[in-house]
Order: sequence, then structure tokens, then C-alpha cells
Amino acid sequence: MPLLADTVHIWRAPEGDYHVEWEASHPQTRVTVSPLDAAAPDLQLHYEDADAASRLRISGLPADRRHTFRLQDQHGNELVAMERRLGMQGTPNFRDFGGYRTTDGRRVRWGYLYRSGQLSGLTERDLALLAYLQLDLLCDFRREEEQSASPNRLPRERAPRVASLPITPGSNDAAFANGQLDRGGRQPMFNFMVDINRDFVEAQSPMYRRMFAEILAEDDARFLVHCAAGKDRTGFAAAIILMALGVSVDQVMADYLLTRRFFDPRQEIDRLRIKYGFQSVEDEAIMPMLEVHEAYLQRALQAIADYGDVDTYLTRELGVGSAEREELRRRYLED
Repeated sequence: MPLLADTVHIWRAPEGDYHVEWEASHPQTRVTVSPLDAAAPDLQLHYEDADAASRLRISGLPADRRHTFRLQDQHGNELVAMERRLGMQGTPNFRDFGGYRTTDGRRVRWGYLYRSGQLSGLTERDLALLAYLQLDLLCDFRREEEQSASPNRLPRERAPRVASLPITPGSNDAAFANGQLDRGGRQPMFNFMVDINRDFVEAQSPMYRRMFAEILAEDDARFLVHCAAGKDRTGFAAAIILMALGVSVDQVMADYLLTRRFFDPRQEIDRLRIKYGFQSVEDEAIMPMLEVHEAYLQRALQAIADYGDVDTYLTRELGVGSAEREELRRRYLED
């Protein structure tokens, strides 16, 4: 029985190894994986189980560029895909959000749409990989003080054009100033994060409108959207871009929740304590600010539904009418 195309996950770890996971309609289906540019003398493929493999680790591929893989089952079904998460050492949540199927059967192109956290900690190896991506545009949603405190590192040659699009959800400063999030454990912070996602729709439309305008201003732009952690402001940006391209809400939510796989909240607690003065706040009270939950994005989707549907919201609030959506789909979808 065949390989199930939408179950394939490929990601690169910071040390350089690739990991591939898949499912088939029968557990005994044999699947082989091969890099399309396999001219690497140290290439090694480590299948988890030779009899019923569903997981593979690949080592020995050059780290300064991306690689494409062919998965083929014993029945002749095959899929060509790239890694979802790139193995950046200095930012853990750097992902390609292409490759998804749209509701009309097309797919979002790989290698054009990226999302991440801040790039201030990129290593020299990261910069070489970033240069290889040949980005045309970088949309930075961090507040101006965040950008100044942690300036991004970018390639010296052919650096992308940077569009500063600072987003500060309306309740953010007031909540911190009044100490509302210092009390009551997890729930106040969780509620705060749900409310932020409503605010993205109801109060932050001017910046997301500018994001689409910046993307459309560059011919066939390869672009990156990012904030500090690459999960909230960026998560909503990726969601509305994918919906504008015709990706289903279920798939959009699945992409949003992938941050759970690639971002460890506990590694970020100390940074957040310093950033927001949370030195006396318990870890569990901070954690919802570093996590992603379906309820967060679902609140934004509910706010969009108040406009009637996604297309109406895109048209009225973000300036992405039928002509703009058609242009985005021309650029970023393939049959």
C-alpha cells in the first residue's frame, strides 16, 4: 500500500544531520529516500528499521546549502520534497512554509516562503546558508526597541531588502505595566496570548497590509517573515499568507503548531525574564508566552470570521483582493 504524501516530514538538525519521517497506508510498505544531489563522499543513510522503516537519518550532506529528496515506495509512488526546518544554529525555528497542498490540488512552492525568529545570533555557517537562499525581502515584525537591542545578522553580499513592520499588540504594554501577568499562575498569561491573536486581526491590519504590499512590490520575491521567537506575530503572518494562497485552515493550523517540534520554550525563559522584567515570576506563569496552542490561532480565525470569510478580510483589511490573490498564486503555487 502506498506512501502517504502529506505525512512526510523532513528537517535538519543544527549539527547538520537530516531527519526524514513518513507514513504509509500499510506498515510494511518499503520506502527508499535519496538526496537528488547525492554527490557527497561522506553520505550515510541510517534507516530506523530495515523491515518496516518509517524514519531515516542522513549525514554527510554539505551544510552550506539546501538539499532536495526523493521518497519512493515499492509501488512506484514518489514524492520530491525539501526540509521543513533548516538547520540554523543561531535561530531554532527557521522554516520553509512551502510544500503544502492547496484546496484546488496545487502546491505551494518550496524555497520561496520562510519564517523564523530573530537572526541576531546567526553563526558564520548560518550566514552562508542564508546567503544560499538568495532572499529578496525580509519582513521584521519586532518592535523598534527589539530591533535595536538585537540587530539581525545578514549576509554581506546580496543581503535582502529589510522592511521594518513593528507590531505591538494593543494590550501588551498596559498589561506589563500594571503587573497583571505577575499573578495567578498560567491562566492570566494564557488568556493574554489568546487576546494577542485577536488583536492581530482587529488592530494590527495596517502592518500586515504593508507586509503584503512589500511582498507584491518585489517580482517573484523569495521572502522571510520573522519576529523575536518566530511563533506569534510571525505565526499569524504565515497563516494569512497560506490562506491567501488557498491552503486549508486545517493545514494552516498544522504548520502553526509545528513550532512545538522545533522550538523549546524552556530554553527561552531566561531571555524573556530579562526582556520583560519577569525575575520574580514563576516559570509556569511565563510558559504560555513561549508556547503555541491551537486556541491562540483559533482566536484569530474567529476574529477573521467576523468579517464573513477569509477573502473578505483579506480584501477589506489587508488590500489583498482577487487580483492580488491571483498574482500571489501565480508566483507561489505549482501544479
